[in-house]
Amino acid sequence: MNQTKDRAVKIVTAAQMTALEQASEARGVSTDQLMENAGLAVAQVAREMMGGAAAGARVVALIGPGNNGADGLVAARHLRRWGAEVTACLLTRRPEPDPKLGLARQYGVSVIDFAGHAGSPDLEPLLKHGKLVIDAVLGTGRARPLDGVVKHASQLLSGCRIAGSRPAVLALDLPTGVNADTGMVDPACFSADVTVALAYPKRGLVTMPGAAHTGSLRVVDIGLPEGVEDGADLALELLTPEWVASRLPPRPLDSHKGTFGHALVVAGSRNFVGAAFLASQGAIRAGAGLVTLATPQSVYPMAATKLTEVIHLPLPEDEDGRVHPDGAETLREAGGRYSALLVGCGLGFSPGAAEFVERLLLDGPDLTQPVIIDADGLNNLAQHAEWWRRLGRPAVVTPHPGEMATLTGSATSELQEDRISTARHWAGRWNVVVVLKGAYTVVSDPQGLARIAPFANPGLASGGTGDVLSGIIVALLAQGLSNMDAVCCGVYLHGLAGESVRRTMGDTGAIATDLIQALPETIDRVRHVR
Repeated sequence: MNQTKDRAVKIVTAAQMTALEQASEARGVSTDQLMENAGLAVAQVAREMMGGAAAGARVVALIGPGNNGADGLVAARHLRRWGAEVTACLLTRRPEPDPKLGLARQYGVSVIDFAGHAGSPDLEPLLKHGKLVIDAVLGTGRARPLDGVVKHASQLLSGCRIAGSRPAVLALDLPTGVNADTGMVDPACFSADVTVALAYPKRGLVTMPGAAHTGSLRVVDIGLPEGVEDGADLALELLTPEWVASRLPPRPLDSHKGTFGHALVVAGSRNFVGAAFLASQGAIRAGAGLVTLATPQSVYPMAATKLTEVIHLPLPEDEDGRVHPDGAETLREAGGRYSALLVGCGLGFSPGAAEFVERLLLDGPDLTQPVIIDADGLNNLAQHAEWWRRLGRPAVVTPHPGEMATLTGSATSELQEDRISTARHWAGRWNVVVVLKGAYTVVSDPQGLARIAPFANPGLASGGTGDVLSGIIVALLAQGLSNMDAVCCGVYLHGLAGESVRRTMGDTGAIATDLIQALPETIDRVRHVR
């Protein structure tokens, strides 16, 4: 399978993967050849995990009954060929005849049959003293609870890692016990250090809680032929640095500030001055040529002392320091000079703020620029019945789960059960791009194309990080990206900057300002990834 680098990586369900393998057979590439390619690719990743050399290393391959086990036997054969001491532990019955098992034995792989012997004392020392364990037990075809020898082996491996023996674990396609489609996890499931997804990552690998057991996700080519995706409805994708690099707006040498657009940030109130600062700084650091901050009059002096690069537009305010509804007229009159609009960060929630949002965004033809609505912009918007019918402009909404519950009237837990379906449904219903924030943020356009950012970072669970994300997105919109591309690039850059902060500072105590400082270097790194 040859995927161009400017395409996001497709994410598939178990049924879709089966259909793709059948399409491969129809195009002349057999399942056996796919197994050989997959096993070799897994063995190569295993060798990398052991420092680039396999000779003398103790490797334990846990082998299951189906194609996943066959892939593991191919990997075991190659590692033995490269000099590793490989033991294949059969946890279930294998089919007869079993050519992959026969070849593994011919190359010197030691084979121990544990099927039916859950209490065997020999398995635990093997796991404890192995340098690497390859989990090739259950792939996409198994969704039942773990039991018997498989459950026992999973519990032993978890125990070894908790006790500090900690052999490295490579999961082949899926960690055993993770549901390929839902991401639900068996109680006996262990966590892998690396999961090698064959051809495509499976949906369960990027859906919590399964994603928490995946470790580092590697996607490898297994030789699916050209055209295998023809006719397949693969509308779920994983964002990659190559894809983002291909979408980032260029920075020509003869450019000037007008080249990169003018972002209008409508944010802040007396109690939430920081939100205005963070959103504006996010927009500046993400490359907008000009940024104007429209904020209540009493907030303006405080914001101006911290934001020297921003143009300031004071707005009338109410007695509580929130923007007055009449401020909408000020913005409508000045609207033509801006390339993109951000509304909501720190506006506060009140009847007056809700009226301001209504007068600014709903029913009027004056502002036609793309708009991103976040935070209190969403909370105030939710006060207006069927607001989406009155919006009448290209829009992006960026709710976290609590804000999504406010917008939809649904329970947060219900929305979180299937985040991908949630984002898709409401993007189609509202005819906007939806960004459902959280671990593995989901982005969906109104047509149902959904993309997932490969980041889960507790360091981002602090106030203000969402304001920074909104600032990044409005900057990319101002530079001319489409709503979907701006959102996907912004979400990815925000997550990657968070990973950079976590590497240098850890995941406790990092603040939104740290993200802003990391943005320029992050963008430059992605821009040069190709």
